[in-house]
Amino acid sequence: MGKEKVVIAIGGNALGNDVEEQKEAVAGIAKVIVDLKEQGLDIVVTHGNGPQVGMIQNAMDSLVITQKDYKPIPLPTSVAMSQGYIGFDLQNAIKDELYRRNIDCKVSTILSQVEVDREDPAFSNPTKPIGKFLTKEEAEEKEKKGVCCMEDAGRGYRVVVASPKPRRIRELETIRTLVEAGHIVITCGGGGIPVISQDGKLVGVNAVIDKDDASCLLADKLNADFLVILTAVEKVAINFGKENQRWLSDLTVAQAREYIARKQFAKGSMLPKIEAAVRFAQSGEGRKTLITLLEKAAEGIAGRTGTVIHS
Repeated sequence: MGKEKVVIAIGGNALGNDVEEQKEAVAGIAKVIVDLKEQGLDIVVTHGNGPQVGMIQNAMDSLVITQKDYKPIPLPTSVAMSQGYIGFDLQNAIKDELYRRNIDCKVSTILSQVEVDREDPAFSNPTKPIGKFLTKEEAEEKEKKGVCCMEDAGRGYRVVVASPKPRRIRELETIRTLVEAGHIVITCGGGGIPVISQDGKLVGVNAVIDKDDASCLLADKLNADFLVILTAVEKVAINFGKENQRWLSDLTVAQAREYIARKQFAKGSMLPKIEAAVRFAQSGEGRKTLITLLEKAAEGIAGRTGTVIHS
């Protein structure tokens, strides 16, 4: 029997909001990753990029305003920058932790393009807010230029882009080759660089792919045993925040669907994680999804904590 293969999805907020916070965060993440490697697992790491891509896009937008010779930077380019920036810190932190433990293991970061369908209905209904907050007047000016904006939770207006479903990870075979060679692989950062296929070429599109959706697709195509979605709570709960709140250790796909139908999970936080968890758990025999805290990942895989979703 081969090694168990695990795809670990880390939220972008777990990486901090600036360079120094990220360096501190990845040192803790590296310890967890190497703990799992010591258990003999094959590991692929994915990550969010919400704060990081926003920081990059805001900086690029400001550059265009202050330096008239510069042209606007498209969102897919900023996603690519965030993949490199996060991968650089995360890869080096994992390498440092491996060195401290005298473990001989390679670590590779793969900038990954994730193909979406140009006819995805999400393009007709952009909902994903990005970038800085705008005044109503600034938003109206952008709307006149064909840029969609939306009021964001009473805090101001923001540009919104589509969040289409991932269809194909274009660097999949490279990722697979490295995993089979024993590398810890970091990839699909921020859900991947969103692209469409156009006349045989890959072309970036103004969109954001959900990180958990991309992680689910990656885990499926790599034939992983476990998809681990790391979040801000140790376990999933129903009736969250109420007197009758109940933490869940074990969920079948059928039970999870029932709770989704009863609107037990918040749209902007736990719902996409549960939906991705269900898709992976039902995608093949013996596959499981674990949702838990970063520092509880090893215990969760061992069955001692977290919420496990299975068929």
